Amino acid sequence: VNMRLEISELHQTLATTMIYVTHDQVEAMTMADKIVVLQAGIIEQVGSPLELYHTPRNRFVAGFIGSPKMNFMMGAFSSEYDAATIGIRPEHLTVSHTEGKWTGTVGVSEHLGSDTFLYVDVEGLSEPVTVRSPGDIAFRHGDTIHLTPEADKIHRFDNQGLRIA
Repeated sequence: VNMRLEISELHQTLATTMIYVTHDQVEAMTMADKIVVLQAGIIEQVGSPLELYHTPRNRFVAGFIGSPKMNFMMGAFSSEYDAATIGIRPEHLTVSHTEGKWTGTVGVSEHLGSDTFLYVDVEGLSEPVTVRSPGDIAFRHGDTIHLTPEADKIHRFDNQGLRIA
């Protein structure tokens, strides 16, 4: 963290172009004006950190940018959105004790102070859905909860993993 701050400060002081290579998406997001996302030597997308976050070109970029990573859902979850796969970021899911689009069971609840990460087992999905909630949320292991995605934050992908506009 300190090194990121020092490099960022040096960049501002020198007011020059710098190229920084990292495998750490947090470093890329916090330090860059522009990011080039590579996979196996192929450029997947070029853009500002927020461009990549809000409009990833494909599933690879969507899964790489953002912490924790984007949730991906297929089958019945995605077909209702006319997509092969949908993606929803953990911070774009709301939780409720009483109602929601999907129902699941809390497997793990990580209370981190300002945030709580819930890992929710939803029937029909092979991996838990990660939810980022305020730190004082009161869900615990074994609780049944209901999840609802923010409709305008759902990312749709085709069979090749490319973004559907």
